[in-house]
Amino acid sequence: MYKTLLVSINALGASMAWAQSPAQNKLSVHWEELSAGEFRDAIGRAQGTCLLPFGILEKHGPHLPLGNDLLNVRYVALNAAQQEYAIVFPEYYFGQIFEAKQQPGTVAYSAHLQLELLQETTDEMARNGCKKIIIVNGHGGNNSLLPYFAQAQLEAPHDYVVYVAGIARSGPGEPKHKSDPATDMHAGESETSMSMIARPDLVHLDRATQESGADQARLAALPEGLYTGIWWYARFPNHYAGEGAAATRELGEFEARTWINGIVQAIRAVKADQQSLRLQNEFYERSKHPLDTPR
Repeated sequence: MYKTLLVSINALGASMAWAQSPAQNKLSVHWEELSAGEFRDAIGRAQGTCLLPFGILEKHGPHLPLGNDLLNVRYVALNAAQQEYAIVFPEYYFGQIFEAKQQPGTVAYSAHLQLELLQETTDEMARNGCKKIIIVNGHGGNNSLLPYFAQAQLEAPHDYVVYVAGIARSGPGEPKHKSDPATDMHAGESETSMSMIARPDLVHLDRATQESGADQARLAALPEGLYTGIWWYARFPNHYAGEGAAATRELGEFEARTWINGIVQAIRAVKADQQSLRLQNEFYERSKHPLDTPR
């Protein structure tokens, strides 16, 4: 009897120790992996700061996967959130990619749906406690969309702030590139190097020379500074800009580390930011009575 009781007590103690172990208490940074109770704790730990890694589905030369931007941006966002805790929203690829509609596998949502879905997504994130939302962009085609979306938050009152973190893979000490940086824009040396770190199993360097990523300059007659939406197709109809075959893990490791560090710093700055929401609320209130605004 005594021996049986001792065994039971030891088993109970071991069970409690396991339940209270760091592995059990560690909160996932993945929104979708958290239970409802854990999510409440995670919002508190993150100080209401959440990341929305933003990718796309498009061709990436002949050697990279369609979801390359999404895979890369989620890789850096998840790694950054492990260093400075934040909740990372699930896969999001509903962005701007009209310029690649001629390529197989591209999913290009209408402009109004992109904005409506993004607005409802951030609204829902905020309703669940994400009062500081950092949209981490991973796709060059969103470079105009996302700042516009952030600016559009001033149209109507919101009880949260949207921040946009751009693609930031380059920096001091970067390894020397083998290809021309002027055309290294899409599925070229830099992006392919990054992919060799995030998802090396999906990189096929042996295919990188099957198509040309050279600038075809078919709008050369237009003066610099004059914009037209067909510019990308005019220059890179293969939806490939650069030389993917020049990629190296050395460059990829540098770019991944630089991007991750940049997001870590962004999370810390956003957590410390006490002014944006206050000023945003002040703006909303004053915009109701513009004639009363002090001169």
